[in-house]
Amino acid sequence: MHTKYLDVKGFVALWREALLAREVLKGKTKGWKNHPQLNRFKAVKNPIPYINAYLKNIYKEACKRGYNFNQKKLGRKLTNKKLKVSKGFFEKEVKALKSKLRKRDPAKYKKLSKLKDLELNPIFKLEKH
Repeated sequence: MHTKYLDVKGFVALWREALLAREVLKGKTKGWKNHPQLNRFKAVKNPIPYINAYLKNIYKEACKRGYNFNQKKLGRKLTNKKLKVSKGFFEKEVKALKSKLRKRDPAKYKKLSKLKDLELNPIFKLEKH
């Protein structure tokens, strides 16, 4: 989903995890290789431009929030192509986020619960069935 829905803790963790994911995709680390979130990136022929585009979207949101993330960590090769996400997976992610927000940030949970249609991160698009 779009990063704007994440609380501070989840957002900062996403940045760190996405940077780690890129290192995994580059073959530069042994840990986290089989994480299910990596599968969508691994499924494309050249995943680095996709993960770089994902990181850039996170960085843009960080700037909007006034966070000081290191722009030098962004990759240069990006893509405008989108990765497909199933509606079921998206709904599962929304449910998981709501569960976390209910405990960590009740105000953000309340705002999120009122929204009907949540946006995806711009790098993704819902599969049509």
